[in-house]
Parts: sequence; C-alpha cells; structure tokens
Amino acid sequence: MKLSLNLSLFLLALLIFGDKSFSLTDIQIKNFCKKEFKKLRCIKNLKEKRSILLKGNLIDIPVIPYKR
Repeated sequence: MKLSLNLSLFLLALLIFGDKSFSLTDIQIKNFCKKEFKKLRCIKNLKEKRSILLKGNLIDIPVIPYKR
C-alpha cells in the first residue's frame, strides 16, 4: 500500500513539474552580468542559452572545481 502511494505521488510530481524548465528572466540576466567585464557578450550568451533551453535542447554547463 505504501509503495503504491509513493509511486503514484512520484508519477504525479513528474507529470506536474516535468515539462517546466526554470530559466533566468531578463532582469536576473542583467544583474548577473553586471559584474562581468564584457556585459553585452554575457547578456547575449545567456539569452541564447535560455532560448535553447526553452526549446527543449540540452546546454553545456561548465563546472569549475573548488580550490581551497
């Protein structure tokens, strides 16, 4: 019984939240690029990645290792 309840809740959550992608708004992009040296290039790059993400395609996200 508990397994079927958990499975049904999991499937319900996938159906509700599965097709939504959380991308940055224009204001968030401008605030993020405010600190960058080349602001216009940063804004253009992030808007392009947002449009690719909203179309459903994958984007590459670079991971920078943490140095102590």
